[in-house]
Amino acid sequence: MLAHQLNGAAWKKASRSNGNGGNNCVEVAFLDTGVAVRDSKDRSGPALMFTKAEWTAFVGSAKDGEFDLS
Repeated sequence: MLAHQLNGAAWKKASRSNGNGGNNCVEVAFLDTGVAVRDSKDRSGPALMFTKAEWTAFVGSAKDGEFDLS
């Protein structure tokens, strides 16, 4: 799905992204049907779509350090 097709979506960017001008970030929109993620540099480009369960699992794994490089 293209991000511009998500009319009315309220896109949010991480508060920590402000330090780099917010140009190298992703934006997230919480929808009734799930969660959309897009590249902040290409706001009309593609958006990845996740179910609420998939998003919850991802956030939990990130908090648990599953994606840490070390």
